[in-house]
Amino acid sequence: MTSLMDAVRAGRTAEVVSLLDGMTDAERRALFPELRQLRKELRADQWTSEARRAYPALHAAGTACQTGAAGVASWLAAADMRWWPASPGVLIDVLGDRAPAWLGDVAHRIAERPPSARVPYELTAGLVRLSGCPVPTTEAYVHGWVEHIGHVWQRGDTVLARLRRDPHLARLVAALFETDDIGSRLAWTAVEGPNSWHEAIAQLTVDGVLDRKATVDACLARLLRGGPAADHRVFLRMLQAFDLTRQEQREHIADWLALAADAASVVAAHAQSVLASLALDGEVAARQLVEMSGAVLFRTEKKLVRAQLVLLGKVIARDPSTAGELLPTVAQAFGHEDAEVQERALKLVERHVGKPGAAEVREELAVAAAQLIPTLRKRAAESLGASPVPSQPVAYEEVLPPAPEPVRVAPAPESAAELAEEVGALLVAGGDVAAFERALDGLVRHAYGDRDALLEALEPVVAGRWWAQPEPPYGSSADDYFTGYHGLNSPAHGLELLLATLLGKVRTATLHHALQHGTVSGECAHSPLTRAFEVRLCEVAYRIRTEPLPFLLSTPTWGTGLLEPDELVARLAEYGRLGARVSAADFAQALLRVRREERGPAEAAAARAATLGTTEGRRLEQWLLSGGWAAPVSRRRTSGNRIFVESGEIAELQGDFPPGLRPLGQSVSVFRDRWHCYHWSDGMEPHWLALLPEQRELVAVRMLRDLYAVAVEDSRGGAAILPLLAEAGGEAGEAVHLCVAYGLGARHPEDRLAAVDALLVLAAQGQLDTDRLGADLGQLVQCGAVKPSRLVESVRTAAATGANATVWGVLRRTLPILLADLAGDGAVAPARGLADLLAVAAECAERTGAREELPHLALTAERRGSSRLVAQARRLHSALAEGVAA
Repeated sequence: MTSLMDAVRAGRTAEVVSLLDGMTDAERRALFPELRQLRKELRADQWTSEARRAYPALHAAGTACQTGAAGVASWLAAADMRWWPASPGVLIDVLGDRAPAWLGDVAHRIAERPPSARVPYELTAGLVRLSGCPVPTTEAYVHGWVEHIGHVWQRGDTVLARLRRDPHLARLVAALFETDDIGSRLAWTAVEGPNSWHEAIAQLTVDGVLDRKATVDACLARLLRGGPAADHRVFLRMLQAFDLTRQEQREHIADWLALAADAASVVAAHAQSVLASLALDGEVAARQLVEMSGAVLFRTEKKLVRAQLVLLGKVIARDPSTAGELLPTVAQAFGHEDAEVQERALKLVERHVGKPGAAEVREELAVAAAQLIPTLRKRAAESLGASPVPSQPVAYEEVLPPAPEPVRVAPAPESAAELAEEVGALLVAGGDVAAFERALDGLVRHAYGDRDALLEALEPVVAGRWWAQPEPPYGSSADDYFTGYHGLNSPAHGLELLLATLLGKVRTATLHHALQHGTVSGECAHSPLTRAFEVRLCEVAYRIRTEPLPFLLSTPTWGTGLLEPDELVARLAEYGRLGARVSAADFAQALLRVRREERGPAEAAAARAATLGTTEGRRLEQWLLSGGWAAPVSRRRTSGNRIFVESGEIAELQGDFPPGLRPLGQSVSVFRDRWHCYHWSDGMEPHWLALLPEQRELVAVRMLRDLYAVAVEDSRGGAAILPLLAEAGGEAGEAVHLCVAYGLGARHPEDRLAAVDALLVLAAQGQLDTDRLGADLGQLVQCGAVKPSRLVESVRTAAATGANATVWGVLRRTLPILLADLAGDGAVAPARGLADLLAVAAECAERTGAREELPHLALTAERRGSSRLVAQARRLHSALAEGVAA
């Protein structure tokens, strides 16, 4: 026994196998507890050289020394064994003397493990071969089989040849069509030839090795089931490789109909083409075409919709007797969101409405024409006898979301246990400004009231933090973690600083130095915001250590960061009663947050503050009576595809404010501030807004580069702050509008959606300057910062919510800038997506009844040809001339 354990520890796998061969089952079972204990020792630090050396031998020995199939399967597939396992050949060798039924049980058990367990296919396949059991068809086994077949290393060997030799081919190919996420693995091999999966399987059906009907049925069923895009591509290529005969195509008409209606775009297009071929040969009934068109005409892919209209036109031309049945189906496209599709459908109806049988449905077609846009409806009134467009426009009513209501910040938790629970949740999952400020004020209050009870409640929260250990690992220092490197990079990091201070893990001298000199090395546009956020936390931590505060003066009343003046006066009065010394940074932050825009409450609170008889009371009185600072001087700077705003200095934020907050009032320069920075935490931006809840323009000017990045550099997530920026208080000036403009041209849909939300919120508040935003967008498109195709998606989404007048107000300023480039000799190619932008503008103009002259539009509408750009320009020009609301 000792010699075997020595061989296992030394990693002598061959010797271990030899020793095991000479043991009885009882001797092997007796050895297993020692092996299990060794595994426990190695698992404690499995990255050492000793562990890496011992694991393969341990893997083989533990497999051989167990008799239960479940235990062996668990040992074979264990997570700690997968890094340095024994080879499949060794494992099969040590199990080779077991009963076939037992081996089959083990094989199926490990095959049922998920692919992430990474059990070698060679091991499972070897056990299947030894036992003679039915081959598993689990996800992991099929994935392994595909990889095994696809790795063709021998000269002259191919995927097709390997498949021919596989004894379980039929069963595994059938399982292939049932396995999820298999497409990416099948696509690893060649696209064409005998090494491509789809051509190999197709050839095997031709040769009779695989049942052709069953395989084709399975392939169609897989496409009907849907799945990832990789699966669609691979199985569609396989279906095309089958090269179905006309008889086979006829047998699957129901499948083609279902695929055309619901499958992924590329699959639906193939099904549509097959059905079109059959229909033109008279092998698809008109009833089936009606069923198919009812689904296809309302798909979002315009290419499929256009192809379906073409097909219906060809079928009617081939057999005029179908006009009565098919034309009402064509008329369903009158309600399509795209005006070009509507026009195609109307042309098709007009072409065939005189055919035999169509007269019976003429009235039905006329009723359906009410869905057309006004210009087409007018045409339909003449050709179909539809109801004419009303001479008096219908009054348009804008639909905007209600202006968001601020959420009041709840009082700090009364019990230390509840506070600890909230702090723990914030550290793990984060939270909004209200949750953070509530927890921060709670920590201050409980540290002042009952520090011991707070520390006891926080024990489970800090137990897993590395800085809370008696000896922090890797030579790390809590002082450096909180005040070095790049400062407090997230709200959770700030809460950790207070927890570490309470536990005595950060030196008082370190806190004092951070308070005096800051923690951020290097300057960027965000640095003043980060410094202001940090200085209050550092001062709170320092005071917890030296002179605890009873509570925070700056805790906001509302989730936006806004503080009601009455509350601040009451807090200062309570400080005076307690004889507590005010924290400079905390009081300064309270001043920046206190509401001053509503003059009545501010002046009343100023009068009460004057009666306090304290320095802070007099300072608050002056601050409230001042009514706010003058807007800084700003100017726009343009360089290439970069358009930014520079802001001048704010004198009111200098003087009596602590040094850590004065940078908020410094000027913002495009060329002075660093371009790159380390403020990568997504959770910081809401807290930057909460620093200056009535001055969002000052925050927006420092965030312009982040919004530029989502449009020009295709970064993700930078526009998520825009809805909160729109909800914040203060003027929505040049910087705010430019931020929204960049967001509307963002690369990623979620960022564009956030920008649309911000646009709608500003509009609902009456803060949106559509002329300014439209001009910004025109300039950004013109300089290449915003792609028209992305802007189209954003404004289309906004219009779909019912904000047609708002969108029109923006586009009426954007389009003249873009159309001006086409007003010359025509040498300038139109921007890609300009036609779609005109289409959205036309729809909004039609719905709102806008009537005006748009610069350069007439020249574009008068251009020769029938391109989509010209057609949409004519549509918009006509709508503005008629001014008819839909």
